[in-house]
This record gives sequence, C-alpha cells and structure tokens, in this order.
Amino acid sequence: MLKHTLVTSAFLLAACQAAPVATGQPPNPQLPSSMDFADPTQNLSITKVAPGLSYVMGRNVSSNTIVLDTPQGAVIIDTSRPPASKAHFDLLQKNGVTKAAYVILTHGHGDHTGGVVLWKGIGAKVVAQESFSEFLGYQRMLAGFFGRRNAAQFQFAGSGGAASAAAPAQSGPAPNVLGIVPDITFRDAMDLDVGGVKVQLLHTPGETPDHLTVWIPSLKAAMLGDNFYESFPNMYTLRGTRPRWPLDYINSLDKVLALEPEIVIPSHGPAITGKDNIKAQLTRMRNAIVYVHDAVLKGMNQGKDVHTLMREIKLPPELDVGEGYGKISWSVRGIYEGYAGWFSGDAAEMFPEGRSSVSPDLVKLAGGPKAIADEAMKLVAAGKLVEALHMTSIGIEGAPDDKDVLRARVAAFEALVKASSNRNELGWLNQGLAEAKKALE
Repeated sequence: MLKHTLVTSAFLLAACQAAPVATGQPPNPQLPSSMDFADPTQNLSITKVAPGLSYVMGRNVSSNTIVLDTPQGAVIIDTSRPPASKAHFDLLQKNGVTKAAYVILTHGHGDHTGGVVLWKGIGAKVVAQESFSEFLGYQRMLAGFFGRRNAAQFQFAGSGGAASAAAPAQSGPAPNVLGIVPDITFRDAMDLDVGGVKVQLLHTPGETPDHLTVWIPSLKAAMLGDNFYESFPNMYTLRGTRPRWPLDYINSLDKVLALEPEIVIPSHGPAITGKDNIKAQLTRMRNAIVYVHDAVLKGMNQGKDVHTLMREIKLPPELDVGEGYGKISWSVRGIYEGYAGWFSGDAAEMFPEGRSSVSPDLVKLAGGPKAIADEAMKLVAAGKLVEALHMTSIGIEGAPDDKDVLRARVAAFEALVKASSNRNELGWLNQGLAEAKKALE
C-alpha cells in the first residue's frame, strides 16, 4: 500500500528552496510538440537515448513508442494510438526492430495501446498492472460518452474543426483496445529478465489507477508514462474521468525520485537526461502538486467555495511548471469535488431543475435576446471574454435560435481561442466555436 502523507507548508518551502530549477527548462512551457494538432503519422524519427534505448516521438495526443533492445527481442513500452501506432511500427521495423519479447503498457488509455496487436504479431507478450483490465472495462462501459468527449477535446475531426458527436470512427475506444487481455500482470512490483537485461515494473498510480513505471537498472532509466510531462498534470480532464488523486501522483513521483534516475522518458514529450536535471524537474512537479493540493484543503477548511479557490490558487514562480496541458483551476475543482462531491451548499442545486429552467425569464427581464447579445458584445470589447461566454450561455438557453446571441457567442469563442495556450482548452473552445457557427447557418 502507498503511504499517503500530507506535506506541511514549512516542509514544502524547504524542499522548493533545496531543489534547483532545471537548467534550460522554460519557466512556463506552452503546448508540448507531442500534443499539438499535427498529423501524428508525419515527420517521425527514432531518437537514441542510450545504448539499446530509443523512442519514436508521438504527436497529436499520440504516445511515444519506446524501445529497449535485448538479446531476446525488443521490449516495447507503450504503442501510441491509431493511426500513429502503425506508422511507429513500420518505422521501427524498417530500422531492424523485427522481433518483440514484450509490450509493456504504462496504462490503459487508447493513445498508448493502439499498436498492441501489431507487436503481438511479431511475438510480444503484453504486460500490464493488474488493474488494467478493470480500467478498460470502465472505458468500455462509457465508450459512447468518451468517444464524443475525446473527439471534441482532441479535435479528431481536424485542426480547428468541430468533432461530430455522431462520428462513428470516434464512437469509442478502438476495437483492439477493448479486446486487450494482458499475458502477464502484477500488483505492486515485478522483475523481468529479458535475455539477461533486467527490467523492473513499479505500480505508480496517478494518471490512471493501473499506471506503472518501467525501470531499467543497468541504464538508470525510468519510463514514467503520463505521470510527468511539460505541464501541470491533467489532474482533472475536461472530457471526464474518475478522480485522479493528487496524493497518488505525489507518492508515485517519490518512488521514481528514490531511484535517482539518469534518464527519464515520459510517454509524451522528449527524454530528459542528467541526474541533477531530472531530480530538479521531478521534484518541482511533485512540489507543485503538493502546493495545489494543500491550498485546496486549506481553503475548504476555511469555508471558501470552489470557484473562489479556482480563482485564487496560483503556483509561486519557483513551482511554475506551465499549463500547456493541465490547468491549475481545473485541478483545484477536481481535488475539491473529489473530496467533497458536487453539492456546494446552495439548496437550489438539490433539484433537477437547473439554471436553464429560468433562463427564458432572465432573457425577458434583460429586455430580450438582443439586449443579451449587445451586453455580451460589450463584454467582448472590454476583454471580459469568459463573462461574455456566460452571458451568451444564458441567452442561448433562453432564446436558442436567436442570431444576435449566436453572433455574440461566436465573437466570444473566437477571442478566447486567440487567447488560449492550453491544448485541452483549445479543443473545447474550437468545438464550441464550430457549434455556434453551425447554428448560425
């Protein structure tokens, strides 16, 4: 069992001061190149990190495919998503990776498991943590929901375009993902001897409950999956997920730090090298998570509501790891509601009639939809873009087909798209923009 321990503010400040900021890492990394909107099958190459260890960089929410060469055959760590998985497989085949001993899956998300059937076809056994099959079952149970949400968040229909809610190609996880049955599973830890090369697996929950880390002692190399990338972690993902507990992330990063790795290859983004550099980057990420977690609990105990904490909680400069993928405010709400649930204490929330039940009345009281649209445009002009979006949401609920409200909504979305630098936020903004434009047609 992982020991969950709250870290006091004094300890956190001391740890922050002791850990140097990684040399050469930008203080606020924006969109990692592996998470852009580009075609995931183009401009691929193999990066060699150490003797026998290399990877193909994933693009557009496709995971890296990591390769460890052994006398028994390759050990493949994560396999990307279709269609990138086939492109990664073909590239590696052309470069001599023609036999695979194992495929190790850091977790059960579809952007890591899309190429499993290809590697099994050349001899690989599939290895995963024992919660893997249960996690796939959870995704299968909500396949239609996640299919629509993933298509919107990641804009699978194309850069800047709307993802169709009815698109059959995105109606759920790929069929081969649903059918994956691991050949080997473990609970807490397991050692593999692959042609004389020792590979250790550690259960490190965080991104998912089945998440694992691969440790190669001879190279002092750790493969962290999605527990680390160049952004604050996506501790709450807008597409929806079960709670991702911050204390799991913290304890899992502690496990990896204790190994004192000299090479780290995350499943998204480039490899990190150098013992001190790695220690600094992982420690900073760990301490950033601790800071946000403890700030949420402090605010909850002080009686602050979730939206106040979403606005107030910011990382100090020495812990600023960027928000190119996850966002602090989303994580704040995820932590808050993960501990306490959705009810804020406002009695109106207890009933099935939501805000939309009075939106038509609010629109009438405001002077009609044109008045709502005019006020929204004033907010856009003043740079109050989120407020403008809220205004048009009420307008759309109260007068669904009004063209003035829809035009104001388009203007709010367009300005928000220009202002955003977060990969997931951009997906949903582009989706909303496309839906508003379609309603105008």
